[in-house]
Parts: sequence; structure tokens; C-alpha cells
Amino acid sequence: MTPTQPAPSSVPAVRPRTRRERLREELLNAPNLITISRMALIPVYLTFLAYENRHNSFWAAIIFSFAAASDWIDGWIARISNKITTLGKFLDPLADKLIVLSGLIMLIRVGRVPTWVVVLILARELLISGLRTLAAGEGLVISASQGGKWKTSLQLTGIIALMVHYHYAMDWFVVRLQTDFHVVGLTLLYLSLVPSLASAAEYVRGYYTLDGAQRERVDAA
Repeated sequence: MTPTQPAPSSVPAVRPRTRRERLREELLNAPNLITISRMALIPVYLTFLAYENRHNSFWAAIIFSFAAASDWIDGWIARISNKITTLGKFLDPLADKLIVLSGLIMLIRVGRVPTWVVVLILARELLISGLRTLAAGEGLVISASQGGKWKTSLQLTGIIALMVHYHYAMDWFVVRLQTDFHVVGLTLLYLSLVPSLASAAEYVRGYYTLDGAQRERVDAA
């Protein structure tokens, strides 16, 4: 008797996707396209600020507001469509930092914000990014603190006011006053330094107070 030969499989072998194909697929999904569109707005509001006048300052503030406030849109779409990707986790915080820091650097150029404030903000961001990289290398995740959220709110509002810059008549409940948006913006930016530095200290303390048992549990998870 001759041995029975196995029937050939009719299902074609699935070729594994290359890294380039995976990146292209992630890059072209809706949340990441929105993130890229947010970054594409950076040169637009920078151009308005570079040619500084009352009209251009107002439009720079509007475009910056849209780029900053639309941060929640890509995250919301990613969650409801289950399209949270590795590339998206990299692009989203990158977009947030580029939007804020590019605006602050241009505000230095047009003389609306002190250089030392921007240096402090940049140093804080570099510190937190470095700590998160160290933590990730050990299998740890440092979650965002409440102070960091206050910092972001005050910082973004202050930058928007500094971009507006000029005096505008504003209704404050029962009285109408000429509001100096430059002073409002600087005040909010100075106030943002308090939760900014406090949250940075929390990040440092949070990283160094994790004991060995906690690190082992995270590694085993």
C-alpha cells in the first residue's frame, strides 16, 4: 500500500506586513491624519505672527487655538474607532509640544514674552520626556498629574492672549473695559510656571519613590 499523501492546502499563505507597510497604514488612519494636520497649522500661525499687526495677531491666535484645542479630537476618534497605534502615541505628544514651543519661540522674536520663561518651560518638558524614557526602559509608566493639566490649561490660554496682544473692549459681566491682552497673557503664563514646576517635582519624586517590588510587578505584568 502506498501512503496517503496529505491534500494540498487551498488557503494561500499570508505574507507578513513589512514595517514600511505598517507605518503607512498607521500614518493614513483618521486620528493620525488629524494630528499631522494640527502640525501643518504651525507654519500658518507663525507666518501671521512674523508679519505682526493687529489683524494678523488676531488670526494667529484663532489658528493656534484651533490647533491646540483640537488635541482631544484625534484622541477621541482613536478611542471610539479602536485605532490607537504606536505611531499615534508618538505623534500626538510631539504635536502638542511643537505647537506650544513654536508659538512661544515666535513670541520671543516679536518681543511679547521673556526668554527666561520659555527656557524654564522647555527645560521642564525635556526633563519630563527624559524621565518617561527612563521609566519606559524599566517597564514603568508615569501617569500625568493634575498639576500638569493645570499647567497646560494656563499655558495655552496665556499663549493665546499673548498672540492677541492688543487692547480690546470686553464685557465683564456688568462693566465694559478695555482689556490689555498682553498683560493678561503674561500673567497667565507666569501663573502656569507654578503647577509646571510643581508637577515636574512630582514626576521626579514619583519615579524615584517606586520601590523594587513595584518595579518587579510592572515588569511581570
